[in-house]
Amino acid sequence: MERNEQRRIVEALVLASPEPIAAARLAAVVPGGTASLARELVDELNAEYEASRRGFEIREVGGGYQLRTRVELAEFVQELRPKRTQRLSRAALETLSVIAYKQPITRGEVEHVRGVDVGAVVRSLLERDLVRIAGHREIPGRPMLYATTKRFLQLFGLASLEDLPSLRDLRELAEGGSEDAASGEDTAIEPEDALGLAPEDDASEIGASEGEFEDAASLVAGLELDDEPARTSGAGPSGDEEPPAKPH
Repeated sequence: MERNEQRRIVEALVLASPEPIAAARLAAVVPGGTASLARELVDELNAEYEASRRGFEIREVGGGYQLRTRVELAEFVQELRPKRTQRLSRAALETLSVIAYKQPITRGEVEHVRGVDVGAVVRSLLERDLVRIAGHREIPGRPMLYATTKRFLQLFGLASLEDLPSLRDLRELAEGGSEDAASGEDTAIEPEDALGLAPEDDASEIGASEGEFEDAASLVAGLELDDEPARTSGAGPSGDEEPPAKPH
């Protein structure tokens, strides 16, 4: 099959898929395809979009490829979202940042870092499918372990946990941040532009963006966190290792 036709098929698959579609899945559908070829075809499509100044691009998020609007057009895309009914509070973003960087982590360990009870916040993150139950810590009481989900990666425009900014960088951001941000008050955060999010994404309903997550993470970066995201087995974002469970 000609490469142009393979490229058209990849474009159609990315457009039609309701979730980010992995290179391996593209390879399984495209005649004569391989994962490496699928990635090359995506790069070629993006080069075409860039050359013709299209308003969208194919981005790798959550372990797959998804068609998304360009960052520089975010202010116009936001005009389609006149109402935001839900917002993540600063407490939720701080808790989410701790889980993201230290996963898998128990509720008690999150509370040790934040210094406050996080039970209600964790339940809210579970309900929003930003956090999942990733097993149990093998200590007395076997407390549940929490980790982030694929939806977390999609919402914040991350291909994988490897794309999280280093906490060293976030500490520098925190040192130069405002005093009111460092207060950690549990108030609702006004969403910034949903940078790089496609119109069909529901980030506006949650009210979060990459910048907001980094701001919240910077508040806890100087506490008892490592300099890099956790790389513990079973803590991956997909949840394949252990089926998600409902909070009790």
